[in-house]
Amino acid sequence: MRAFREAVEAHDLDAVVELLAEDVVFTSPVVFKPYTGRAITAAILRAVAEVFEDFRYVRGIGDPGGRDHALVFTARVGDRRIEGCDFLHVDDDGLIDELTVMVRPLSGAQALAAAMGARFEQIADATRAQENPA
Repeated sequence: MRAFREAVEAHDLDAVVELLAEDVVFTSPVVFKPYTGRAITAAILRAVAEVFEDFRYVRGIGDPGGRDHALVFTARVGDRRIEGCDFLHVDDDGLIDELTVMVRPLSGAQALAAAMGARFEQIADATRAQENPA
């Protein structure tokens, strides 16, 4: 999905969030249970943007007019190199309703899990703020 890729590459997280359906399901590479909803997914993506260094997409796979897309990426978490893929599915309105992330190798996934775990409270606070604006 070109719009998602361009927004991520531009570090425009507001534009990324606008592409998410309200009921988007985010499946993490390091957590068993998927997360549902735009607020939690946005908070996770904002935290990931802080954790990943040298992030870049290297290839897109999928039918430009289709609903399923894959974006292959490389990144670094600390001293660990990561290869991964964002799998996207879009709904009838063209919004992302499923986002699944896979990463390898195991040592990279473990570094990602540790870095994201350290931001768990930040993610929870951001989600509450989006769900209950003052």
